[in-house]
Amino acid sequence: MSTISARDRARGSMAGLAIGDAIGRPVEGLSAQEIQDRYGRVEGYLQWPPAGSDDTEYALLTARTIHRVGVAATADDFAQTWIEDVLPQLDNFAGGGFSEMAAIDNLRRGIRPPQSGDHIHAWSDGLAMRVAPLGIVSGGDTDLATRLTIADGEVSHSGEGIHAGVAVAVAVSAAMSGATARDAYAAALTAIPADSWTARNLVAGRALVDAESDPGRLAIALHGRLAVDDYYWADLAPEAVGLAMAAVLAGDGDFRASVLFAVNLGRDADTIAAMAGCIAGAISGVGAIPADWVEALRPVEGSCIRSTAGIHPLDAADALIDLWEQNR
Repeated sequence: MSTISARDRARGSMAGLAIGDAIGRPVEGLSAQEIQDRYGRVEGYLQWPPAGSDDTEYALLTARTIHRVGVAATADDFAQTWIEDVLPQLDNFAGGGFSEMAAIDNLRRGIRPPQSGDHIHAWSDGLAMRVAPLGIVSGGDTDLATRLTIADGEVSHSGEGIHAGVAVAVAVSAAMSGATARDAYAAALTAIPADSWTARNLVAGRALVDAESDPGRLAIALHGRLAVDDYYWADLAPEAVGLAMAAVLAGDGDFRASVLFAVNLGRDADTIAAMAGCIAGAISGVGAIPADWVEALRPVEGSCIRSTAGIHPLDAADALIDLWEQNR
């Protein structure tokens, strides 16, 4: 029987998301070789004070809908939060992804989900990076995690973008009930179509982790199999989620090992590390995260989503677990 409480897992997941985001942010867009050339190996925060990006702020936006509506939230409820808390912002959405900006434009034109998420960049990792709150509040009910993720995803994504988001949310949800890294990975695979690009990448990533014990060679193998170097951007959801979940599997759910492996893969490093962090944090609990990493967390700045400024990821985790406890 696990001695890690649901609250510690929730706090670990939200702290893990924010920490992975902050550690990975300075190397976002760099290749693994470029990271090695500049830093040797990233071993912790590169900037002080550490700060997250749109990854953490969009997760807090997703949490806001759950705080406002509860676990019965629909796609229209998630869209309404965007309409009230995002659309009034007229200045720059610093770091905002193409998928989110397309959805914002669609919502401003009066287009509602699922049509608001039907655009040319709908397969980005912008949903997968923000779904940790849905995994937390579902607390092991992976069907609920799936339903909520599809509802949230229809605001800004479709197809592979939603499948990838479901995989992350279900992995967090399974971890909330005590699943190991391997069991959480298996749960994620079960929740998405077997013939999807995301599922194929998860199957391939697991096979590579099982076949290669050397971290350096494994990183090269994962990059060669999952990364799409000839695409313009590194935010393809099947790639990023495949790399993030392989990092958790390679680290066996250990927070530090999983997140640092993810960061040093490069590519969309902040998002890959944020996703690895939210899953590994739910597996291990906040107490297993290096204390100095947790202590460095601060309320978000609202650098992308102004309305999230001042929210601390740990406060959001506590509110989510309070709601979960009320619904048990």
